[in-house]
Amino acid sequence: MSVFVRTAGSWDISAIRALLAETWHATYDPIYGPGMVEELTAEWHSPEALQAMIDRDRSEFLVADDGERICGCAFAAATLDDMRVVTLFQLYVLPELQGRGIGGMLLEEIEQSFFESQVLRLEVEERNSRAVAFYETEGFTQAGREEHGGAVPRTVLIYEKSLV
Repeated sequence: MSVFVRTAGSWDISAIRALLAETWHATYDPIYGPGMVEELTAEWHSPEALQAMIDRDRSEFLVADDGERICGCAFAAATLDDMRVVTLFQLYVLPELQGRGIGGMLLEEIEQSFFESQVLRLEVEERNSRAVAFYETEGFTQAGREEHGGAVPRTVLIYEKSLV
C-alpha cells in the first residue's frame, strides 16, 4: 500500500471525522466508555471545529492518503506569541493500519513544516500506552504530567521533542 501525506482541505472534513470517530472509539472506549467518546468526538471533531483547525494561522493540518481513503491525520500549531514552540494536537491513524509507518510519516512532515520552531510539544492520555510508546520511540521525552478535571477527568503526560 502506497500512502502520501498532503495538506488537508475542507473537502476532507467528512473523511477526517470518520477516521477520528473510528480511532477514538478503538482507543478510548475502554478508557472513557463509548458514550463519552461519542459525546467528545461530536463536539471536538465537529465540521466547524475541523474547519477552524484547517483555517488556523501558523498551523498545519495533514492527512495520509492512499488514493482511496484518508488513513491518518495530524494537526499542529505554533503558539500564538512564540513560533519556537509547536503543539501537536492530533495524530491518528486508522486502527487496522497502525504500526505501518503512517504515524511516523505524518509526524516527520509536521516537524518539517515548522522549520522556525525549536520544540514540538504534545499531551497524551496516560492510559493510552500505545501512543506513549510511539512518542517515546519517535524521540519524545516526558516533560511533565497534569491532572485534568471537568467532564473527562484524566491524567495527561506532556512530551517534548527538540526540533533543532
